[in-house]
Amino acid sequence: MKNLAERIDADAPASAEIVPLKEAAPLAPALPPTLVATRRRAGKLEQAFRRLVPAVLGLALVVVVWQIAAQNSNGFPTPLSTWQAALTLFADPFYSAGPNDQGIGWNVLASLQRVAIGFGLAALVGVPAGFLLGRFAFLAHMLNPIISLLRPVSPLAWLPIGLLLFQRAEPASTWTIFICSIWPMILNTAEGVTRIPQDYLNVARVLKLSEWTVMRKILFPAVLPYVLTGVRLSIGIAWLVIVAAEMLTGGVGIGFWIWNEWNNLNVENIIIAIVVIGVVGLVLEQGLMLLAKRFSYQVK
Repeated sequence: MKNLAERIDADAPASAEIVPLKEAAPLAPALPPTLVATRRRAGKLEQAFRRLVPAVLGLALVVVVWQIAAQNSNGFPTPLSTWQAALTLFADPFYSAGPNDQGIGWNVLASLQRVAIGFGLAALVGVPAGFLLGRFAFLAHMLNPIISLLRPVSPLAWLPIGLLLFQRAEPASTWTIFICSIWPMILNTAEGVTRIPQDYLNVARVLKLSEWTVMRKILFPAVLPYVLTGVRLSIGIAWLVIVAAEMLTGGVGIGFWIWNEWNNLNVENIIIAIVVIGVVGLVLEQGLMLLAKRFSYQVK
């Protein structure tokens, strides 16, 4: 033991010293709550500014290109003339001077009414059909080829069939919306049903739950996000279809209103209607996206 201690002492550096530990630096004083809130608001404003600037630049680019195109073509309205026409148009959007002479507000509401009816009927049929196709493989194998065949058909190809079946323009437009917007709801609902873990269904089988109980307690809560995704896609299709259908069938509606303005060579009003169609479609889509987020179930 003595020799070992001597060897350790011999190997130790001659200048080794015991260095005292430094005292820990004092903690920084906590920021006052008002300063923390101010910095948080500043961060949010900075994020909003970063998102807003590209959008404003994009709109400015569109206006510049629009102005250049208007200067180099005959009859194409400028941004300023379109803005002035919009001020006049929206000064009284709900005027009514006859069955075919109504403000843009009434025409948008008429189109939304047709969309609501056709889309509602498509949801009543499409969502249950999707459940059945996802639940029973035999039905899926039987109907999937038919769906794959009919889904890519152009909306305008269905309109003459509707006119032949119903002999009137109004139900023909509703039929066109129905047949074009039903497919996303069927396919997304069926996809959601097929993605349900098999363990859930095995437990239901062990408990001898009825098919209605399985649908209500297991399938529907799990498939609801997929259903809402299909609904969001379908409402966009329905809004696109109604504009084209109304151009051909006439009556009151934003599509017929655009065609009527074209016959009167009011190109400014056509551009305004395009913006209105885009805004309404955006509002519908964003509303359904918020609804989908509200009902998106995640495992915690």
